[in-house]
Amino acid sequence: MKKILIIEDEYPISQVIKVYLKKAGYDVEQVFDGSNAMDTFKHVEPDLVILDVMLPGVDGWTLLQDIRSKCAVIMLTALGDVNYRLDGLNQGADDYIAKPFHGEELVARVQAVLRRIGNKNNNSNVIKFGTLEIDVVAHRVRLLGTIIELTPRDLSLLLFFADNPNRTFTREQLLDSIWGWDYDGSDRAVDLSIKRLRKSLKDWPKSEGEIKTFRGLGYQFCVYK
Repeated sequence: MKKILIIEDEYPISQVIKVYLKKAGYDVEQVFDGSNAMDTFKHVEPDLVILDVMLPGVDGWTLLQDIRSKCAVIMLTALGDVNYRLDGLNQGADDYIAKPFHGEELVARVQAVLRRIGNKNNNSNVIKFGTLEIDVVAHRVRLLGTIIELTPRDLSLLLFFADNPNRTFTREQLLDSIWGWDYDGSDRAVDLSIKRLRKSLKDWPKSEGEIKTFRGLGYQFCVYK
């Protein structure tokens, strides 16, 4: 059973998260301030931490620096600005959820992150699709042995695709999963991110995989090797 630690100072929110996660089959522990968080973290040794940004004592950004190399981290905050999302991803968080959120969405995000990270005892954090290699911990992408530079958003999209190969997603589903359900911009953002990804992966052999567009349905990360 995977262990999850909730570091959230608002008790009602923490309790809601706990209920959803326990219903999904996870072992859940809670801590309600930043000052005691590291002691609880060391005792629990969680597989994943749901970490609020605004905490009394020690803030979430500081805690992230201490725990990001030890387990998966999903940032949780009321701050919906995209810059905070990018800050979290750039500083090593695996995902980001803005309040208010749907419990089912949070569970889905947790499941997706844990699938990407894989079993803690697995020695490899690299997903390989032929000559395309994606390091889900270091957030590093290599193609034909060369590092590919991606924006944080495009990287998040590629990580999502890598976790869900050969499945078709609508623009709306991708917006909800990558941009967040509270995103109020144009769905053209998905098309532009896909276009940039395709350009970055232009040397990826078609015999190994590609990002396909299915008219009227959405996009699919097709892999053949």
